[in-house]
Amino acid sequence: MAAMTLTADVLRDAVGLACRAPSYHNSQPWRWVADGAKLQLFLDRSHVVANDHSGRQALLSCGAALDHVQVAMAAQGWQAHVELLPNPNNLDHLATLGFTELVAVTDGHRRLAEAISRRRTDRLPFGPVPDWERFEERLRSRIDTSFALLDVISDADRPQLVAATEFVDALRLYDSQYFRTLQWWTTPYEADEGIPYSALVSAAEDDRVGVGRTFPVAPHSNRRAQIPEDRSAIVVLSAHEDTRRDILECGSALSTVLLEATLAGLASCPLTHLTEMATGRHIVSQLTDREYPQVLVRIGSAPAGEEPPPQTRRRPLADVLTVTT
Repeated sequence: MAAMTLTADVLRDAVGLACRAPSYHNSQPWRWVADGAKLQLFLDRSHVVANDHSGRQALLSCGAALDHVQVAMAAQGWQAHVELLPNPNNLDHLATLGFTELVAVTDGHRRLAEAISRRRTDRLPFGPVPDWERFEERLRSRIDTSFALLDVISDADRPQLVAATEFVDALRLYDSQYFRTLQWWTTPYEADEGIPYSALVSAAEDDRVGVGRTFPVAPHSNRRAQIPEDRSAIVVLSAHEDTRRDILECGSALSTVLLEATLAGLASCPLTHLTEMATGRHIVSQLTDREYPQVLVRIGSAPAGEEPPPQTRRRPLADVLTVTT
């Protein structure tokens, strides 16, 4: 069999799929450069959200996109070899990826890449995960524990997360910058970045979730009225240390969690409203006995036959990818 050639078109397709990764307020803070047979990932500071002062949320977002691009390339027959933070003189240079040809592309590779396009951030209440124990076992087998640590919030501890959500909301009540930023990134119309109202929830829907960010109220009715309260499982991903590398790796683990949930036919919603503030992080840290919690994910079931939430738009590929000759 003749050796494959890695073309710019293959890299374009992979980056286009990788940009479906979730990002803080759909800010998409990444920039890619295709340089021959290599791919470079940079932080795009012009798309870092104003209240993300440490850049933590942007790094989580870029970590998720980094894993997405590896999944996309594997489905096209290429194994990625990643060097994180390759240039100590340029902190915005997050990763360099080289590629070698895979021996074979399996159905698993293809299905995981297809899950990228099917995944949505679903902010509505969920039903329970059927056979959670089996799914948790699968999830733990897929998480690279050198990247991140995964914990499941128990039913007994869930009320503390609800109370923490209410407490964080109260702390932010007079935070003008936070609300100005939130309003900037949520729009009543479809745009290439930010969160449209179609992806948000009404007050009645939000009341049944309990653990989630409080967004501007969207003009929806009471959808999923057959689910009186959210019965999702909540997992927490924690970093080993509080470094840029660790946060990037935690973002990659987030990608794994979301894609595995999608493959299993489950709905999911990543959450950082608690880990953005020291008080919220401390509460989550106490519940998980982990020092550096980064992101929570609600995972559950949506009613059978229901249309998935609309897909949020992304920046044009030409805005995020440069192909050099």
